[in-house]
Amino acid sequence: MFKFKIVLAGDKNVGKSSLLIRFCEGKFHEDLKETIGVDFKRKKVVINYDSKEIPLELSIWDFGGEDKYRSLFPAYANGAAAAFILFDTTNKKSLYGLENWVKIIADNAFKNVVWIFIATKIDLKDQREVSKKEALTFFEKYRWGKEIFKTSAKTGENVEKAFIHTARKLIDLNLQNCTGCGDFFSKKLNYCTICGEKIEKKQL
Repeated sequence: MFKFKIVLAGDKNVGKSSLLIRFCEGKFHEDLKETIGVDFKRKKVVINYDSKEIPLELSIWDFGGEDKYRSLFPAYANGAAAAFILFDTTNKKSLYGLENWVKIIADNAFKNVVWIFIATKIDLKDQREVSKKEALTFFEKYRWGKEIFKTSAKTGENVEKAFIHTARKLIDLNLQNCTGCGDFFSKKLNYCTICGEKIEKKQL
């Protein structure tokens, strides 16, 4: 089983814990308390990839968004293969707070980290403060791309989709297919861990 670390980042009350619980437990709690420091959960998934079923274990780290915890975040971001950057569609300030979180992760996670941008609480349409146009304009300023997963931890909309999309990206970036036995193994290795076949690295 291949293991990957994912960190969740974003300002206080953007919905990180709710997103995590919805994905890992399939539940939503209206009265969920704020994360004190850091929390994490593990979730095992099986991804159908190139007609193969690849088992993954995702270790998902939920980091408290309060300023007093921010100095601890670089240590937890270290070694992350993917990062979920969340902003609350009912709180415009949370969108403009993304820059700092992105910088911390860029400085501490793996260089080929998978970036996933998440808009939360889309079910609260009457309280919305951030339009799609405003979010995309802000993202273009920093060249973050245009892909934003619009989610609701309450209804479950697009939550699993975002994580499964991430899992497939992690496979793309980190695993390779053995031409001998057909199984997958790390791109960091030059031999298959299943059958031992050597992989010739392409010369640049």
